[in-house]
Amino acid sequence: MAKRVLTITLNPTVDKSCEVENIKPEKKLRCSQPLYEPGGGGINVSRGLSRLGVPSIAFFTSGGRTGKKLEELLGKEGIEVMAFDVAAETRENFIVVDSSNNEQYRFGMPGEEISNEEADAMRDKLLNLSPFPDIVVISGSLPPGISPNYLRSLVKALKAKQARVVLDTSGEALSEAIEEGVYLLKPNLGELSRLADMGDLDNESADEAARQLIDEGKARAVVVSMGPQGAYLVTGDDTIHVPAPSVKKRSTVGAGDSMVAGMVAIMAESGSMADMVRMGVACGTAATMSKGTGLFTKEDAEKLYKWLTKNI
Repeated sequence: MAKRVLTITLNPTVDKSCEVENIKPEKKLRCSQPLYEPGGGGINVSRGLSRLGVPSIAFFTSGGRTGKKLEELLGKEGIEVMAFDVAAETRENFIVVDSSNNEQYRFGMPGEEISNEEADAMRDKLLNLSPFPDIVVISGSLPPGISPNYLRSLVKALKAKQARVVLDTSGEALSEAIEEGVYLLKPNLGELSRLADMGDLDNESADEAARQLIDEGKARAVVVSMGPQGAYLVTGDDTIHVPAPSVKKRSTVGAGDSMVAGMVAIMAESGSMADMVRMGVACGTAATMSKGTGLFTKEDAEKLYKWLTKNI
């Protein structure tokens, strides 16, 4: 029986994207018709899981007109949503692609403040879910008003409910939350170097830094995202490097969230750690094959996963 999966997105967004030819300052630019897509780390993980045939519940804050738009967009994709109403308007990000050279400009908004009362009520709703999820993915940035310590206390409470916590955030929120220890952590090289208080990392020192976090009880497993070089899986017993297959890259938007979705899909089916990181790299790489803000296609991800399984 597949494990129950919940994704948490505290600072979701509607991603609005368009194309324009030859971006120049102080010039009226004629954009293509805008495309609206659901966004935010955990939401993208749920979208990726849906493409792989793995059900999940997407929990996120929702406010105002943009929040309703977000709920509507997710409904069209068949995602099971648990929207938590807040007073603040859900943010909207803006992505522009220069069609003359395929360069991408990404404008991320901070979001509006969440009150202490809303934060407390949100935590209560999460912890009273029944049946309680087996795997909880916390991904994305924190909105104004939510402190890193809130995230740490949430991780502690989720672990007390026997949930396996997968964490993919950054900055102070990441540093604070891992003090409670998570099941799976997915930093990039820069984040890993800061967490381990080490300088620039290469392959060998990345292994050492990840193992340091595991020895300190901050994670059971660390998957170090290395972009075109693939990823390193480090556990207390083993290190596995999975190189990224060579593909024609069109966009890197959503690659990290797609990677998490691939890994969680294998976790939900009780697969091996090796298969977990292979599917993560397959989905992350497949996402780079899609234009604009699209995630991966199931066909691309499965083809790359089979190649990685056969050749490693």
